[in-house]
Amino acid sequence: MDIADVARRTGVPASTLRYYANKGLLRSLASHGQRRQFPPDTPERLALIALGQAAGFSLDEVATMLDEQRVDRELLLAKADEIDRRIKRLQAMSKGLRHAAQCPEENHLQCPTFQRLLQVSASQGRRGGLSSRATRGTAGPCGS
Repeated sequence: MDIADVARRTGVPASTLRYYANKGLLRSLASHGQRRQFPPDTPERLALIALGQAAGFSLDEVATMLDEQRVDRELLLAKADEIDRRIKRLQAMSKGLRHAAQCPEENHLQCPTFQRLLQVSASQGRRGGLSSRATRGTAGPCGS
């Protein structure tokens, strides 16, 4: 498949295809100086690259998995655990934002629940943000 065909079929820009080929993520069949040609499995490889990136793997990690044609199951489990932790942090953050939006306190700094959110955020700021502890056990919209 010609590089233009791959770009048109997959929506991946030709510049990205060249970059992936230079990094070893894709195999180019054409010799140096000729228009790049890619094997028929290129769209599938591009889908695997996109999946890996969406999961948070670096291009180097994706390249290693594609080169070895085997999946490092420990790496997958570690990434799944990382995603689970990120989901928990985001859920706590969402809950905190919803509380702040609904809190009847005129000044959020006077709200006990918001104060807990600030404390937890400050203490965990370098470790990834809020935890569910910040919004646990509140009574009513303000926790007072």
